[in-house]
Amino acid sequence: MSIDLYLRFLFTLAGIIALIVVLAFLARRFGLVRGLAGGGGARRLAVVEVAAVDAKRRLVLLRRDDTEHLVLLGPDSAIVVESGIAAPTPSAPRDFRAALSAETAGEQAEARR
Repeated sequence: MSIDLYLRFLFTLAGIIALIVVLAFLARRFGLVRGLAGGGGARRLAVVEVAAVDAKRRLVLLRRDDTEHLVLLGPDSAIVVESGIAAPTPSAPRDFRAALSAETAGEQAEARR
């Protein structure tokens, strides 16, 4: 056997390994691995919403079982802003604008007194 045959074999093997690595990275990146992993039970932890505060910080609303937690994530730290928020029921979704306007109206009424 010539060295040419061995080189072709090694290059083909390297190409196949590189293809497997790229496909594994893409599967993890787009969340295909979660569905394939055993588990089978209901997921207890979920990211409900993410909002950018500025270029370096994000507010993340996490749901664990029936409780939500608001966390401020920065490059060097994670701060729990509010914990133990009751998760909204599917029949009564949370309307943030209405809650904010009601709270603002209540604060304005207190300021007038």
